[in-house]
Amino acid sequence: MLPASAVKLGLVDDHKLFRKGLISLIEMVDKDYTILFEADNGFDLQKKIAKNNPPDIILMDLNMPGMDGFACVQWLREFYPDVKVLVISMIEKEDIIVRMLKLGVRGYLCKDVEPKELGEALQEVANKGFYYTDFVTGKLVHSLQHDTPNSKLHKFDQMNDQEKKFLQFACSELTYHEIADKMFLSPKTIDGYRSSLFEKLNVRSRVGLALYAVKNGLVEL
Repeated sequence: MLPASAVKLGLVDDHKLFRKGLISLIEMVDKDYTILFEADNGFDLQKKIAKNNPPDIILMDLNMPGMDGFACVQWLREFYPDVKVLVISMIEKEDIIVRMLKLGVRGYLCKDVEPKELGEALQEVANKGFYYTDFVTGKLVHSLQHDTPNSKLHKFDQMNDQEKKFLQFACSELTYHEIADKMFLSPKTIDGYRSSLFEKLNVRSRVGLALYAVKNGLVEL
């Protein structure tokens, strides 16, 4: 088993007070964990991770302005696939939890987590690669049992606001670099949104994105 001193952490949450509280919880569990950085959202994460060695585990919220947890996980999976993500969120909706698990997060905890469970989660993720509570496992099993085409949530509801905005721009004649300029984002971030929508909408090209948008009334011809 890895000692806590060998495990490096990163915190991504837009609430500074919660981050400080989480640091206190981590220190209660074991003071030897090394916290490399704190970030307010995905964009801040990109800056912080570039200035530090990648952490072993990132403790991440989902609802954040600018670049949320969903986009963060997509970006990490592409550029830092060895970094393990442990979600800590107030959201307990089945579709959100299952979606994050399918994206490859290694654990999912509620923000009212007790120190003991947080400690167990960090140890399990560090040493086994994952930590799934009975609650989370139950949500996943229920989803797999009831995941039929007629019962799936509308794919549009699975997009965050930035992805919806990108989808509308993708239906124009703008290049991806021009879209990045319009949205004040980097080309890599735009690539992340494109890959995310390819997976969510089950399409393989920009034409597929446009057809989906037109069919569902997101843009007008």
